[in-house]
Amino acid sequence: TKTDGGVLGFCSEGQPVHRSALTLVDDLKTLTGAKMDTYLFSGLKVLDVATVIAAPAAAMMLADFGAEVIKIERPGAGDMLRSLSNMPDTPDAGSNWFWQMDGRNKRSLTLDLKSEDGKKILHRLVQDCDVYITNQPYSVRESLALTYELLRPLNPAMIYASLTAYGEKGPERERKGFDQLAYWARSGLMDLMRTPDGAPTQGLPGMGDHPTAVSIYAGIVTALLHRERTGEGGMVHTSLLANGLWSVSGVAQGVLAGGDMTKYRDRTRIKPAMMRVYQAQDGRWLQFNMVRNEELLSLLLTGMNALHLLTDERFADSRLLWENRGAFGEELQRIVTQKTSDEWLAIFAELDVPVNRVAIVEETKNDVQILENRMASVPENDAITVPLILNHPIQITSVPQVRPTRAPELGEHAEDILRELGYDDDDVARLKDRGVI
Repeated sequence: TKTDGGVLGFCSEGQPVHRSALTLVDDLKTLTGAKMDTYLFSGLKVLDVATVIAAPAAAMMLADFGAEVIKIERPGAGDMLRSLSNMPDTPDAGSNWFWQMDGRNKRSLTLDLKSEDGKKILHRLVQDCDVYITNQPYSVRESLALTYELLRPLNPAMIYASLTAYGEKGPERERKGFDQLAYWARSGLMDLMRTPDGAPTQGLPGMGDHPTAVSIYAGIVTALLHRERTGEGGMVHTSLLANGLWSVSGVAQGVLAGGDMTKYRDRTRIKPAMMRVYQAQDGRWLQFNMVRNEELLSLLLTGMNALHLLTDERFADSRLLWENRGAFGEELQRIVTQKTSDEWLAIFAELDVPVNRVAIVEETKNDVQILENRMASVPENDAITVPLILNHPIQITSVPQVRPTRAPELGEHAEDILRELGYDDDDVARLKDRGVI
């Protein structure tokens, strides 16, 4: 029996014992001899009432650790995430790879939440869920009566996870925005990521969404631990803007501390020689960012046969090296262009100088480091049509992860889910006829 604090079970003597939902499920499986799932979130019920990337990806992460995730979508087109693979600013791979990545390990139920029947079904799901995830604009939540304050009485132990573009309060509370707007542009990241005198650089698809998904997941897991200890549910919230600010905090915190940004911008117009990139003969770029002391600089210049630069009067000491950093960088570029990146990497490896080559994304599918660490892996489910699928970055040796299953077709599990709620065949047929599902 559900209570405010989770689940009320009964021992053999008939005395009530208050247990968390997950603990009780495990106890029951052990007592009955049932085959016990080995996943951390087995038995956790999650409603994914969200669209596009960040919030649905957080639900996918919970599913990857065993949670039962039901994705609620609009009848008809469903989540826009289903169509992102076909956008002109994403690679054309001949498969719905974006949906397979972020929609995996879920079940799909379509609901018309403007209808009374649709709301009734959702409310029944809410009564039995552990986590409710949404990124609906507040105007939509209020019109559909789906705010935390209105849903909480149905299930006080529920964790309600809210993602907004710009935050839960303030004049921009109801503004809509994707990650390129709220995370990338509004936070100031976009302005800082540019060449001197160049225009701000546009972001990539999902660049802010996927890090934000990790933030949502972390908030949910923190709230679940709090509920495990106290029995208390609650609301988790974050925003794309908050996560963008966190990403730019290495500069933004300096602003909040009273830093002089005019001086900063003037100073960073010309990068230090070790903090810029250098193009080799083969067109690939090298990074010297880890060359951070005189010893490594000497080794770098030894490998480049350029120790003579240290006797150049322009670079004779650290002060001059800073003042003439632009000229020093140009001298290095003239040398770097004489060999291929492979040749330079071999030379620097011999001297144990930490130089990196800037990777290109085309190399990902053959990158041994990525594959051996399961950052991407071959799906074991034949229904997944992509040869490799990216994993989220959270890996725990003691916590097994669910292998990816095929992302669901729109409304694929509607009948099964409704029958689990007690609807019979006639009810399901009626709901279909009315366009509720």
